[in-house]
Amino acid sequence: MNKLFFSFLLFCFFSSIHAQSLDVATYNIRFDNRNDSLDLWENRFNTIADMIRFYNFDIFGTQEGLKHQLEDLKLKLGKYDYIGVGRDDGKEAGEYAAIFYKSSKYKLEKKGNFWLSTITDTPNKGWDAALPRICSWGKFTDKSKNFTFYFFNVHFDHIGVVARLESSKLILAKIKEIAGKVPVILTGDFNVDETNESYYILKNSEILQDAFDVAAVKLVPNGTFNSFNVNSKPVGRIDHIFLSKNFEVSRYGILTNTYNGRYPSDHFPVMVKVEYKK
Repeated sequence: MNKLFFSFLLFCFFSSIHAQSLDVATYNIRFDNRNDSLDLWENRFNTIADMIRFYNFDIFGTQEGLKHQLEDLKLKLGKYDYIGVGRDDGKEAGEYAAIFYKSSKYKLEKKGNFWLSTITDTPNKGWDAALPRICSWGKFTDKSKNFTFYFFNVHFDHIGVVARLESSKLILAKIKEIAGKVPVILTGDFNVDETNESYYILKNSEILQDAFDVAAVKLVPNGTFNSFNVNSKPVGRIDHIFLSKNFEVSRYGILTNTYNGRYPSDHFPVMVKVEYKK
């Protein structure tokens, strides 16, 4: 065999060992609000599940889901499991910042939660927040490639300006404390767009990058919050995916699927195809 060609094959082989690929997403699925009229959960969750299966997310963060909504998705999706707790009591009450993952592909090594507040280990409202806010995290290992990473998922407060600023600082501190030097993915509904100070705290940190900024190919027809209004033209991304700087992003997309002329949530999911290289 030609030595040059053999060297090329070796390079490809070892590159494939060191490169770990994931399809990652974040999706605010809208809590089950009985005042949502035609947009009730029972009308739309099948489409949400179908989108997840069609786009074949490996791992994704959800926001606003209540316990029964998460169980509905788990039953419909089949090959996924999830972690997280309700923000109101640290058990099952209130909205979750749940993380769904393919249980056949990933082994859950550790998991945890903390509240966005000066008191992080018990349910409470932080700073000027209107509601208790929680971040859930997990340590995962790809069973076939022995690649380990941390996944954090969060939902920032929609009212508290100080709360959002302090939450960004807290997230960075917790990532350093919990994950250390291990690769990290952070997803969430941050309730601020890409022009806000609390967004810049994360984007300009020494450990994270916005997947949007580094994506080779982007599909961004609009912003990420649609308010169930199919005639709106939303601008600004308030749902974000941040990654360790060793991740490369080949594709970034805001997914705008509809069913019967309606949106399956008041947010659009964001999906990225990423690769981690040592």
